[in-house]
Amino acid sequence: MRDMRPVDLFDHALSQRFAEEAPLAARMRPKTLAEFVGQEHIVGEGRLLRRAIESDRLFSSIILWGPPGTGKTTLAMIIANTTSSVFENLSAVLAGKPELRKVIAAAEERRKYHNQRTILFVDEVHRWNKAQQDALLPHVEQGLITLIGATTENPYFEVIGALVSRSRVFQLRSLEDDEVERIIEAALADEQRGYGTKDVKIDSDAIAHLVRVSGGDARNALNALELAVDSTPGNTVQITLEVAQESIQRRAVLYDKDGDAHYDTISAYIKSVRGSDPDASLFWLAKMLYAGEDPRFILRRLLILASEDIGLADPMGLVVASAAMQAFQFIGLPEGIYPLAEATLYLSTAPKSNSTGAYFKAYKSIEERGMVDVPDHLKDSNRDAAALGHGADYDYPHDHEGHFVGQGYLPDKMLGTTFYTPSDLGYEREVSERLERWRRAQRQALEFEDFTEVPDLSESEIQALKRHHSRSAS
Repeated sequence: MRDMRPVDLFDHALSQRFAEEAPLAARMRPKTLAEFVGQEHIVGEGRLLRRAIESDRLFSSIILWGPPGTGKTTLAMIIANTTSSVFENLSAVLAGKPELRKVIAAAEERRKYHNQRTILFVDEVHRWNKAQQDALLPHVEQGLITLIGATTENPYFEVIGALVSRSRVFQLRSLEDDEVERIIEAALADEQRGYGTKDVKIDSDAIAHLVRVSGGDARNALNALELAVDSTPGNTVQITLEVAQESIQRRAVLYDKDGDAHYDTISAYIKSVRGSDPDASLFWLAKMLYAGEDPRFILRRLLILASEDIGLADPMGLVVASAAMQAFQFIGLPEGIYPLAEATLYLSTAPKSNSTGAYFKAYKSIEERGMVDVPDHLKDSNRDAAALGHGADYDYPHDHEGHFVGQGYLPDKMLGTTFYTPSDLGYEREVSERLERWRRAQRQALEFEDFTEVPDLSESEIQALKRHHSRSAS
């Protein structure tokens, strides 16, 4: 319920005219949860937030966090339409402490004289500075105000911790393509708020283009639809792909997210990065982003590639890919393109190694041999209540020079087996040199060879190998 104040007839008439002349996206804003599309993970049947809204028991403050056009303001308006509490609305872009003080004073009066609760919706709450957010905190803490904050930025970084800790954070996701399409179709069919009374025909490739380029933003899709319809003369409106391209100012690119073009393009991108061609990598990246691909899908593929195709040749590859993913989650589009492009360039110019595939050799060995027992000296001595000798004869590597001792770590029947073969590129070249030395020392220790033939072994390492050899033999 909104605040009941004297209504100025001229203001009322102006509001009515604004409602009638409002953009399509504003006219089509859902008024109930039944009309709301998307965000099933937070407002689907039986979900906590839906139950709280439907039962008018939203007593705890909430923060709605998500990209533009995903329904943050709409959810707040639905709450306004269903609650018996007084609903106040502030924009953090336009309002400051003076406006907040007025809201607080009115809330105190309502609670004191009418025992009536106040829900305050603050749009773009992250735009308030720390002092402004601090001014709201005590009133949220004592329950005078139930806050609904909406933000496109990560609230754990952009909203003061004390306010976040007193609120439940709900993260909204970009709408799926089928959800955006449902919203467009609803606007075409609605006779009161949309184009249901007009003869509007839209080609399938045109609606697919609007959906794809909108990037999960319902407002963006409806704005483009409105421009396409209202700018087309005649009683019958035919929206073709060409009209759709003009209305959203983006040319269509052959890129069906469920078809060959999607998989072929991501394949070309990954193969270009793997093939160390930064120019081709950037080209296919640009095509995907232009066509409306979800950057998070691309980043997930880069994370896989960083381990699968670069691996220990440059361990920083995984670090850079992970940092790009985190940076994108923090800043979003359009600026998020920069860390994505940086990761693409870094990985495409990094030395390559697929040696992490050694895991599958080990896995195949398990399949062929079956499960094998752990050697006694590698078992956990802390769990050896029956004094079976678990952990006996284990030689602690850190007790020896170089923090290495040549003892066996595989089951007896598998000693000498190798799965991992490092490449000779980048950092893995250093790994290869160390590993060869350690493996030779281990083989000689376990096969009772002359330890003095192992290059660069110190005298203490040789003695440690002999001690381990003598214990193993006994």
